[in-house]
Amino acid sequence: MTERLKISGLKKAFGSKVVLDGVDLSVAPGESLVIIGGSGTGKSVLLKCILGLIKPDAGSILLDGKELVGLKGRALEEARARFGMLFQGGALFDSLPVWRNITFALTQGKLGGGAQMRKLAIENLTKVGLEARVADLRPSELSGGMQKRVALARAIAAKPEIIFFDEPTTGLDPIRADVINALIREQVTALGATALTITHDMASVRHIADRVAMLHGGRIIWQGPVSELDSSGNDYVDQFVHGRREGPMRVATTA
Repeated sequence: MTERLKISGLKKAFGSKVVLDGVDLSVAPGESLVIIGGSGTGKSVLLKCILGLIKPDAGSILLDGKELVGLKGRALEEARARFGMLFQGGALFDSLPVWRNITFALTQGKLGGGAQMRKLAIENLTKVGLEARVADLRPSELSGGMQKRVALARAIAAKPEIIFFDEPTTGLDPIRADVINALIREQVTALGATALTITHDMASVRHIADRVAMLHGGRIIWQGPVSELDSSGNDYVDQFVHGRREGPMRVATTA
């Protein structure tokens, strides 16, 4: 397949703890790939390696055939300019109004272009189902679900080619989570963007994914279309997907 992102032999350890042990994974243009796996399996570390926030110990990350590993300065900034990101906690700046949060990357944190940027922010708020009045509020004045919508508006504001979602429904009740899942799918499709999501929320997986990959033991142990998730033939995937205590993955319990 044509590859927007191609990850090969990616390794990362912290001291004696090996987190990524040879990850191989590809994402096609316009595809929505969701990576699943238990807590502490390295999903966030993988994402940070792709974003250039952590340097892997070995391996390759190609973006349209160009190596990302080792990029610095302007070259790294140019690569990141193609990315959008929705962080797990939203990562909104409480000191700034919503519209400044949404356009933060576009202005590189500077305060210029007020009227134009505010108009652009309102346009993106509309796309995620929020009223124009929200633009002048502070993030602390918003509910958790509204903060997630603002974070999504920020992620799509620059019309990125690739959008990363880090546990996008964490902290939301099932109804609000379903709204966010629907918005993510809708906006990714509207942009024609490639999406890479990490989550343990199976409702999100089924709503967002075209294809699913499971990370376990530092490697991708299964990948396939979301339609095959319930018939993967992989005991680890089956245990995780159905939330079973019994299975090949041992879960520590305390009395």
